[in-house]
Amino acid sequence: MRGTHGSTDKLALVARAGAQQTRTVSSVIRDRTWLVALAASLWGFSGLLRAPLSKEFPSVSIVLGEHVLLVLLTSPLLIGALRAWWRAGTRTKVATVVIGAGSSALATVLFTLAFRFGDPVTPQVLQKLQPLIAITLAALLLGERMRPRFWLFVLPALAGAWLLAFPNPLAVGVKALVPALLGVGSAAMWALGTVLGRMVSSELKFFHVTALRFLFGMLTLLVVALGTGSPLTLPLATWPRLLSLALVPGLLALVLYYFGLRSTAASRATLAELAFPLTAAAVGVLIQHARLAPTQWVGFVVVLATVVALAWHERSGRTPAVAEPDPAVREPATTR
Repeated sequence: MRGTHGSTDKLALVARAGAQQTRTVSSVIRDRTWLVALAASLWGFSGLLRAPLSKEFPSVSIVLGEHVLLVLLTSPLLIGALRAWWRAGTRTKVATVVIGAGSSALATVLFTLAFRFGDPVTPQVLQKLQPLIAITLAALLLGERMRPRFWLFVLPALAGAWLLAFPNPLAVGVKALVPALLGVGSAAMWALGTVLGRMVSSELKFFHVTALRFLFGMLTLLVVALGTGSPLTLPLATWPRLLSLALVPGLLALVLYYFGLRSTAASRATLAELAFPLTAAAVGVLIQHARLAPTQWVGFVVVLATVVALAWHERSGRTPAVAEPDPAVREPATTR
């Protein structure tokens, strides 16, 4: 009997070891960090298409054209998305409209305008401020608590953003201030979309939110274009570029990022997302011939290092800089 028990114990150990190895291999196979990096790299090519268009046409018209194409591309999802939105609570309905009007339409207009007034690198790298802005907004809207150590990450990020935004950080003029404000403004609006996206995720699926944000964004841009006298259509020759802009750094990157993020740890995803500013910098310097001052490169490094440090701290630190709210605070009841 003893020998039988010993054999059984050994078999159990082998079985557990085999199961652990299977889980490890399965985890490696399922990991999709590379998809996050690929999506981020596609975002980095946005300036290559957007900057020339911004010099030729009004930003509202460019972004309206993008959204028309995106609505057409996601039209098979619209009926189901609208039904789900109609059944959702009032809070979710309002948040979804804000995502479309603000985080999709207005943010992209500000981002496009930044290319008209500034270099093709700075507006894109300033988007790395989004995590810090999103955390601040989450504290206000979702009840997450920022601990004092959070400011140890915010202050270096702000200093790095200042160095990056201005070629001469000690002599800032209006001309240099405009593209920086536009870049930060677009980052803030996209960060708001991230927070609101978390808010509506309990009632709406990702693909429904995506289709609705493009629809509400298009309707908003149509009203803005009519109110400002911006052209509703662009010359036919520009539509291949608009389609490339809507497809590659737009819809394709968004879908790849979504599927990659589902199987990627937050710390690895943050590192993978560095492909965005690195690609943007490479494209801007090597292809678009942008020139950054030495202090701007210092700011570039400081911003990226701060965001990575924050993600690493939140992943491995015993006491995170941002505390999750109580469930009752995080998920307030919706009004139907």
